[in-house]
Order: sequence, then C-alpha cells, then structure tokens
Amino acid sequence: MQKQAFETYQLWLSAPLRDADLKAELEQISGDEAAIFDRFYRDLEFGTGGLRGVIGAGTNRLNVHTVARATQGYCSYLHKKFTNPSVAIGYDSRNKSTLFAQTAACVFAANGVRVHLYQQLMPTPALSYAVRALHCDGGIVVTASHNPAKYNGYKVYGADGCQITLEAAKSILGEISQVDTFEGVKLVEFEQALEQGTISYISEQIITDYLNRVSKEAFQPEGIDKNVAIVYTPLNGAGLGCVTRILRENGYTNISVVKEQEQPDGNFPTCPYPNPEIQEALALGLEYCQKLGADLLLANDPDCDRVGTAVRDGDSYRLISGNEMGVLLFDYICKMRRQKGTMPQNPVAVKTIVTTEMAAKVAEAYGVELRNTLTGFKFIGEQIGLLEKDGQENRYIWGFEESYGYLSGSFVRDKDGVNASLLICEMFAYYQSKGLSLIDVLHGLYAKYGAFQNALQSFTFEGAEGFATMQKIMADFRENAPAEVLGRKVLRKSDYKTSVMTDAAGKTSPIDMPSSDVLKFDLEGDISLVVRPSGTEPKLKIYYSVKADSEELARALVEQYQTHYAKVMDGYR
Repeated sequence: MQKQAFETYQLWLSAPLRDADLKAELEQISGDEAAIFDRFYRDLEFGTGGLRGVIGAGTNRLNVHTVARATQGYCSYLHKKFTNPSVAIGYDSRNKSTLFAQTAACVFAANGVRVHLYQQLMPTPALSYAVRALHCDGGIVVTASHNPAKYNGYKVYGADGCQITLEAAKSILGEISQVDTFEGVKLVEFEQALEQGTISYISEQIITDYLNRVSKEAFQPEGIDKNVAIVYTPLNGAGLGCVTRILRENGYTNISVVKEQEQPDGNFPTCPYPNPEIQEALALGLEYCQKLGADLLLANDPDCDRVGTAVRDGDSYRLISGNEMGVLLFDYICKMRRQKGTMPQNPVAVKTIVTTEMAAKVAEAYGVELRNTLTGFKFIGEQIGLLEKDGQENRYIWGFEESYGYLSGSFVRDKDGVNASLLICEMFAYYQSKGLSLIDVLHGLYAKYGAFQNALQSFTFEGAEGFATMQKIMADFRENAPAEVLGRKVLRKSDYKTSVMTDAAGKTSPIDMPSSDVLKFDLEGDISLVVRPSGTEPKLKIYYSVKADSEELARALVEQYQTHYAKVMDGYR
C-alpha cells in the first residue's frame, strides 16, 4: 500500500496540475513518507452526501482534480438517467469554493450537461430550491458545512432537490471509479462556456422567488412587537444577504450584525470551528448581545442550512440546543396551525433516530404522525418526496434533527437556516407578547411532557490509523454488545447495518430502514445511546437521550454516561 501511495504521489508530481498550490504542497512534502501516505493511501471517499475532506494535494484530499473526477462520474450517471440533463450549482465562503464550483461547471459543460450557476454565495437550501424551480436533473453545493477551515466538500442533489439517495450515491461512485484523474476528465474553459451559454448564471428572480416562498411559512400572528433586538452572525459564511433580507422584509429590522464575522472568509479567523452548535463559535455574538442588550442571538453555519440561538436569561444568555429549538418550533407550528385552521388532515412530522424522543410527546398531543429516519436531513427530504409522490405533500408540517437543522415547508428538500431564522424570530416575538421567554416556554414543555435531555459526544480519530480504529470500535460494539451500562439493563440493540433489532431475550425483528453503520441501545428508564461514525469527519459520535423527573437529574445522568464512554474510548487510543 505504501509503495502504491508513493507511485501515485510521483504521478501527481509530474502531472499538469490546474492549481499552483497543489504543486507547491507536493514539493513541500517530498521525503515525508507519513504525509505522502496520508494524502495518497486511498481515494477521498464519495459517500451518501458526496465528498468532504481536507483541502490539499492528493487522492485523499479535496482539490480541483478530485472535484473534476467526481463531476465526470456524475456526468456519466446523469446521461444514463436523463436526456439532455441540466444541473444547478451553489457554493459558500470556504477556501477554494469558487474555484471548485467553476471547475465542476466546466466539467459538466464539456460533457453536454447544461449548467445553472449562482453568481454569488448562497445558502445551501437556495440550491435545493433552484434545482426544482429550474427543473434541473441534479445539482451540487460546494461546502463543508460547519467543519474547520481546512475542509471543503461537494454535496450532490437529485432532481427532487434532495440530497442523493443511497442507491444513487452507489451508482455515481461506480461511475467515478472508472474515471482516470488526469486522462479521463473532459473540461472546457469557464469564460468560453459562459459565452456559449452552456453555463449561465441563476437569475435574481429565482432568489426572490425562494425568499418569497420562505416568507409564506411565517404565521404573522396579530399583536406581536417585531422590534426584537437581534444580534446576527453568518459566521463569515453565505447567510448574510438572505437572512437579513428575509427578516427585514417580514418586519424584523432591529438587527445588529457581528462585524468581525459579517463578510465571507474561508479562514474563519474569529471562530476556527464555525459550528453554531458550540458555544465557542458564538462567543463573539454573545459579547455583542451583552454590549447591546439584545434579546436574541442568531448564528448560521457557513452554508446557512442550520441556525444556532441564544436568548436572554436573567443577566446572561442561554444557548438553546437543536433538540430544544426543534421541539419549541414543533409545538409553536402546531399551535399556530390550529389557531389559523391550517392544520392538514393526518399531519406528518419527521425527525432522525438520534433526535429527541420528546418530539413524540408533542406529536401525540397534537395528533401528528411522527416518522423517524436515519441520521441526515436527506432522509427527511426523502419522506417529503414520498408524500408528494402520493399526492399528500401538504401533510408535511415539520422536520428537524438534533444538529440544528429545521424545515417547515416542502418548497426545499434540505434543512433551511433562512426558513428557521424567520420562524425563530416570529416565535420569540409571539411569546414575548405573552410575557414569556423561550426559556419559560421550554420549562413549561418539560413540566408537561417530562424533562428530556440530549447530548452528543464526539471522539476524533485522525488519518488512516484513526479510520481503522473507528472500524474496530464499531465491530466491538456490534459483536460484544453490553447486557447493561452503568447498572441499567439493555432492553434492545438496533443494528441499522444489518437492519435487525435484538431484544434482551435474543428475539430479533427487522428494521425497515436503509442499511447504515449505526447502533442504538435502548436501556431501562427511557435512556438510549446511538453510536455511529461520522460520514463527513474523522469522528465517532455517541448520542445520549435521557428522561428524568427534573432537568438537573437528567443532566447529571447524561454526564455519567459521557464520563463512562470517555474512559471506554481512551482504551482504544
């Protein structure tokens, strides 16, 4: 394997590379066997969402050549499925995003695939909208979502505006595997393709249409004061234009933008990990809140498909988790639909298996069918598509996942940070008009349904060795499932890779979901643990869900399990 990696390195070193940074990097690592091996020991994996990896030189990096190769394979797939196929392309603020988007556009154009390209940075959900609005056969977004600055990615969408299915990903991977990185890729020059019309820019009207559709998701309750003091940060990403515009167009004009994070910057200088799930990324926004006395903090990730929130809590500010905000919005949407008489017959909401079970309590209270899917918003989008296929698209009212992804309408098929930002501001203003904070509302929901607490613990395993370690951990958990954890009996083990659920007595039953490398353990006392390797980062993730008589007891339980599994993971290092 090391010999093969070195030979591939030599091939790249002598190849005509389309990015001068790649040549410099290859020369810099000359003689460093570990660095060469890590870049060339495998091809960057094309998974269910496309590509994501460290920007740099090599087959195991994201660069113009791995992007072009993947696009060439995608072209072959599109031509086998469609006559005269077309695609839409979007991109965010990450380093080399524009270069990668234009490179992909040039490959599509050279292969007879019509290209519609956003001329400016746009939120990922706007790409999902454009695919459907322009009647495209597919699309891509160049983004690595919330990953650190060294990453970028390439997300692939189908004609339904949803991220590609497992079956499509497998087919596209098969096409990519047949493409030689340097000899097998067709390219045209970007400016030439623009002149010829094989690449064209997406019009401002499409952007306006998207935002108008987002506005329709607002309920506009009477009597609310929209002069909410909002601090907003796009975390140097793509959300600034769309989010501030949608808020202002709906009457929320008291907006202060975090200046240091206002403009696009793929280096994310003030938030090295631009993830609205973590407090460190919101630190500057929280400083602005304290200084300005703001009511509400909104923070989008760089591709603006997610939103994090903090609200005033006494003299400080409290971050609201993805599970908490998902439940708050779910309850608010149901409440508003009932008040306005817009609740459909047999309404449907969708969440992922790692998302809070508190959603089931809310669904039951409002008579909503709650569907569970595998982790990843594409599976929620897939459920919307299934409803649409049956002529029942209007039944869908809400979808969310614990990682701060929300969607209230079927106009896009991916999580939407623009849509969620508007709904959060409206919900905040509505409850404020009732003399309630979102914290008050949340406490009320806990009192009604039980104190649910959820947490995510991630363990990083970098490089080839780390990848092998994660595989070993999953195999050990799968083959040597514990009978109890911290004194609580394991009632069920659900193995989504084999699609089999096994109870404590050894009885098995099938799981009606696509195969995925995920394990779930249901314990006594309404406790569950979900273990899975990340599909986009070198991390193993454990999701904890508990219910207790109080929030304090629930948090203490979560901490016990986190401490236990931190020790377990240390044993593998």
